[in-house]
Amino acid sequence: MADTYTLHVAGLTRDLPICKVNDHMDIAAFIMFSDVELTVACAEALLKKCPEFDVILTAEAKGIPLAYEMARQSGKQWIPARKGPKLYMREPVIIEDQSITTAGKQTLVIDKKDIETMNGKRILIVDDVISTGGSLHALETLAAKSTGTVVGRCAALAEGDASKRTDIIFLEPLPLFFH
Repeated sequence: MADTYTLHVAGLTRDLPICKVNDHMDIAAFIMFSDVELTVACAEALLKKCPEFDVILTAEAKGIPLAYEMARQSGKQWIPARKGPKLYMREPVIIEDQSITTAGKQTLVIDKKDIETMNGKRILIVDDVISTGGSLHALETLAAKSTGTVVGRCAALAEGDASKRTDIIFLEPLPLFFH
């Protein structure tokens, strides 16, 4: 098997390293951190495909650069769900999820004031890659704590079977590599 996978997304080309998940499956690692050109291009392309929204909700993970850039380009607010409660959170709201790239359970936390920010708003959930949908589900659960409405779920890439979903917005599919 090749050491890299060539990805064409948002008018750019990147060679992604192939990484072993377990004895039966590898993934192509899509990392937006430090790739400003890729982040800006993906944000611009996704914003063209997304419905009208008021606030972006994302997980404290690799999707942060994309969510931030989408917020910057659109002028809309964004809320990062943190990996654990923080001292500044007066009333943390905690959700657990399972991710393909993180061993064990993940915890996502936002403060009650973030719930209040989402109240009555159109919420766009943003991540870098949607794969199993675990993080997406946890973010939807957090959004459901508000009176806001999730109007879209988007990512730069949809990995494996996620690319067959009709309820998400994404730029390109990303294959899984089975052996």
